Amino acid sequence: MAFAPSPIPSRTQYVLEAIKHAILTGGLPPGRALVEAELAAQFGVSKTPVREALKTLAGTGLVVMSQYKGATVRTVDAAMAREVYDVRLLLEPEALRRTITRRASLDAAGEALAQADVAADQAERSLANREFHRALYLPCGNPLLARMLDEVRDQAALVSTVAWSADPSWQREAEEHRGILHLALAGDADGAALALREHIARFVRRAFPGGPDGEGPHLP
Repeated sequence: MAFAPSPIPSRTQYVLEAIKHAILTGGLPPGRALVEAELAAQFGVSKTPVREALKTLAGTGLVVMSQYKGATVRTVDAAMAREVYDVRLLLEPEALRRTITRRASLDAAGEALAQADVAADQAERSLANREFHRALYLPCGNPLLARMLDEVRDQAALVSTVAWSADPSWQREAEEHRGILHLALAGDADGAALALREHIARFVRRAFPGGPDGEGPHLP
């Protein structure tokens, strides 16, 4: 009996994941120009998959496309962090509340915590932390709400990468994650939602204490 070979990721997907990994590890820092010809030569592909990958990354907020400057890695500042984390503050605690109320499985959140504990580098840790948060809101029962939070996942990971380079506070955040999950597993929807809200707000206040106007990020 013949078996079909496993699907091979497209060149575009390969390039996209490689660029994303480089951004989230700091290999491609914020503000770095992303030259199609250079990236194509680096990955051994034509410029077409590079161009498509950059368009996709621009859609997720990791890359900025300019008619005159071309593509660059998105710059992270207090204003950008405020935008991303305002969305998370508004939506993520409510999504978690709904997940707990529905008694949905939180096994994936526990697995993500374990992955973060054994992460080999900052990129793996950032991705594991991102998966932890996603495991809390994905089973909320509202696919649109989950998709809206998915849309800011990469930008939140970029904020974390930049913040951790200045202050590697991931151990503190891991303890907060454990506290949130403990409340969630106990069925305390209000307590877990409040703890998650405080966790999100505390991070951006600590990482970006001064906004562009000299005030702290406008977080409740």
